[in-house]
Amino acid sequence: MALQAAKKHKFVKAWMQEHVNDHWVQEATRRGYRSRAAFKLLELAERDHLFRPGLAVVDLGAAPGSWTQVLRERLGPSARIVAVDVLPMDRIAGVTHVEADFREDAGQAAVEEALSGRRVDLVLSDMAPNLSGVPSADQARSVHLGELALDFAAQWLRPGGDLVVKAFQGEGFPEFQRAVQARFLKVHARKPKASRDRSPEVYLVAKGLRER
Repeated sequence: MALQAAKKHKFVKAWMQEHVNDHWVQEATRRGYRSRAAFKLLELAERDHLFRPGLAVVDLGAAPGSWTQVLRERLGPSARIVAVDVLPMDRIAGVTHVEADFREDAGQAAVEEALSGRRVDLVLSDMAPNLSGVPSADQARSVHLGELALDFAAQWLRPGGDLVVKAFQGEGFPEFQRAVQARFLKVHARKPKASRDRSPEVYLVAKGLRER
């Protein structure tokens, strides 16, 4: 037991050291973003032309709020932004916050209520499962979250709208990518510079929802 505790302490200490020295963490602190993830969205948005003033956007898995900060900053005062997470999140002015579990029917209903029947231009999903340490189970949960985001986007995006969804390379990823490709005109797998090299995460940037 003592050995396990020592290993855990060593891991946490190494992670903290890496975190504090991380370029993107330092840059996020300097620019007032809540996490380094802000730079992932900024890179994706620039590369794939995701932003224009006045968009209606749903941000799934928004906490702690760095993507929502970027949206509020870049889309202008006329944008309609709905930020969704099961975790509490400090409020951002001009944003509709929904604290709900998107995996549950009640959580999805809460998001739909916030939309008041109005479709959106862009769906973002940075949702990720709580890791259990069992790779196959964690991968299955991540694919499930991606599928939920895809189904939501297919229902609530305007024709021609865009989706950005986090995914993890591994079992089920090729099938999920094909499912996204079936719904959108163009799909790109991107790994932003702010993603850690060792992480299997990629972002599928899906452009142009096909009309049914």
